[in-house]
Amino acid sequence: MKLSVIIPTYNEAKSISACVTELRNGISPEIIIADSPNSCDDMERFAKQNNCVYLQTVKAGRNHQMNEAASIAGGDVLYFVHADTIVPKGYVKDIEQTITNGADMGCYRYKFDEYKNPLLRINSFFTRFPMLWCRGGDQTLFIKKSVFDSLGGYCCKHLIMEDYDLLKRSQGKYQFEIIPKNVIVSARKYSKNGYFKVQWANFTVMRKWLNQKACPEELKEIYSRMLN
Repeated sequence: MKLSVIIPTYNEAKSISACVTELRNGISPEIIIADSPNSCDDMERFAKQNNCVYLQTVKAGRNHQMNEAASIAGGDVLYFVHADTIVPKGYVKDIEQTITNGADMGCYRYKFDEYKNPLLRINSFFTRFPMLWCRGGDQTLFIKKSVFDSLGGYCCKHLIMEDYDLLKRSQGKYQFEIIPKNVIVSARKYSKNGYFKVQWANFTVMRKWLNQKACPEELKEIYSRMLN
């Protein structure tokens, strides 16, 4: 198995170091940093210093950035990771074993880097369950490149919820597995906005998306209005 790690970024040069350090951790997968054309930091220098492929994408938005990176990836398995996420040790072997056992795609559970609000432990706990609403890009996503291509990649219309859309389109077609280990994700959104405000924003856009009550542009506008 050849793994290509894809990290979409937007002004993340100051926060990506821990993520890349753990991704390397004695191994050398292809790491592609798919940087937004709207970024104004020096991510290209960071990429060169850390032996990563730097790609300034044509279009902004995680969906476009991840699709553009996937199109140049050399691996037969793609692994999408957010810049503020820390993967567990042995992640390459975890993914390889899960693929060998028959999975076409999958993710990890997650825990937060801090629990200033103990209710965050509820969020972490539910990432072990297979329901669609328990997923999210913070858990990272590995997927066979052939499967990613067959699904048409991430929807170019989804400005948010692109990960949920991909998973929904894969249901009933491909085998999805959750690796029983945790990635570590940043709780910064909860610290900045408050637990209940983030939960309400998540619930609002998820309900509208599931019920097809809003177009992708409206979902993005609603989410941006509700959260800082």
